[in-house]
Amino acid sequence: MGKPSINQLRERVHGAVVTPDSGTYDEARTVYNAMVDRRPAAVVRCANAGDVMAAVEFARENDADLAVRGGSHSVPGFGTCDDGVVADLSGMRGVRVDPTRGTARAEGGATWGDFNAATYPFGMGTTGGIISTTGVGGLTLGGGIGHLSRRLGLSCDNLVSADVVTADGQFLVASEKEHDDLFWALRGGSGNFGAVTSFEFRLSPVKDIYGGLMLFEMEDAGAILRTFREVIADAPEELGAFPAFQIAPPLPFIPQDRHGDTFVLIVACWTGPLEEGESALRPFRDAAPVVAEHIGPMPYPALNSAFDALVPPGLQHYWKANFVTELTDAAITAHLEHAPGLPAVNSTVHIYPINGACHRVPQEATAFSHRDASFATVIAGMWPDPAANEANTAWVRDYYEATAPHSEAGGYVNFMAEDDQPRVRSNYGANYDRLTEVKRAYDPGNLFHLNQNIKP
Repeated sequence: MGKPSINQLRERVHGAVVTPDSGTYDEARTVYNAMVDRRPAAVVRCANAGDVMAAVEFARENDADLAVRGGSHSVPGFGTCDDGVVADLSGMRGVRVDPTRGTARAEGGATWGDFNAATYPFGMGTTGGIISTTGVGGLTLGGGIGHLSRRLGLSCDNLVSADVVTADGQFLVASEKEHDDLFWALRGGSGNFGAVTSFEFRLSPVKDIYGGLMLFEMEDAGAILRTFREVIADAPEELGAFPAFQIAPPLPFIPQDRHGDTFVLIVACWTGPLEEGESALRPFRDAAPVVAEHIGPMPYPALNSAFDALVPPGLQHYWKANFVTELTDAAITAHLEHAPGLPAVNSTVHIYPINGACHRVPQEATAFSHRDASFATVIAGMWPDPAANEANTAWVRDYYEATAPHSEAGGYVNFMAEDDQPRVRSNYGANYDRLTEVKRAYDPGNLFHLNQNIKP
């Protein structure tokens, strides 16, 4: 039998198959990072798991590249390819809460905004990201760092099961009870092992939080970073807080004459009793004068979406990252030297704490192996003007090179750029060899290679 044709693919799927001659082709091929401009042979807008199975089989049978697109936030642009097939799950966004079992099931294209909207009315949630438009799938498969990490662990630590389409077109359910090797690999091994069509999470009580943003002068950045280092080391796990460097956008709580200035921020999320929130954040107020703030009780989804407007689709993106065991004085000095050069209001640098509940999970329990790291740093270069790509990319690289000697060899795969493939072994850490074994078992031909790739 010959290789299947595009028309045969159209007959097999319920969703649309968009090709270069389709009127919606440019829309269908566009991804989050505007630096990425690729032309796939077909974009399958999957409506269900059966469509995903068909797209995977079509790519395999045609020896074509396969890109799997979930929430479509991939900075390296792994959700598209040239001349290959895109299995676009972004239309599969349903989230169903089971309050009796305390779980929620999210389809493969759901975002954390979708997830929060479904779970918040029940007073429940799990660790999501920092931006609500981030895909549930991509974040979870790479580990899943967010506001709730110190209290609830990573997103992948709260995963109960996953529906997976593997390279041979099979539909498998992976959990602790079945295909447990695959389930282990999915929790931190990124998109290397299949296309996940739904994720089942364990939920915890999450409703209103005490938190928001506190802005401090850059001249006080050293004091803020040192205070953060000391406070977060043994703070109650209900405190999720991280420092950030940010150019002030024109928000009403920031003095108008300070719009466009660069500040150091504390982004806080206290999930303990609301009346204790102010005292939990007191050490930061004592460290330096607050220039502006938006702090108080708020719904958790409001905090999770607070930065969304700064990172719309269509920006230019180039990121670098590292895990950090100790935020040393030398590392702080490197941050203070390079952070003032933030190139645009969209760009930022975050230092996420990943201690607390994250440290209670053994290194070998999931594919996410950097359980000894205390922080995950991301230098997120984002800007609107492609004419600034060379200069702004150089800023990210220079910043990264200055902080790398004070960091671990590996970094969080969800923050990696396309040119970080040489770091793959370090990024997956001590579990890399076991990951290659699972890769050989489920994807020996490396069909799922458009990712931070683990070669079989």
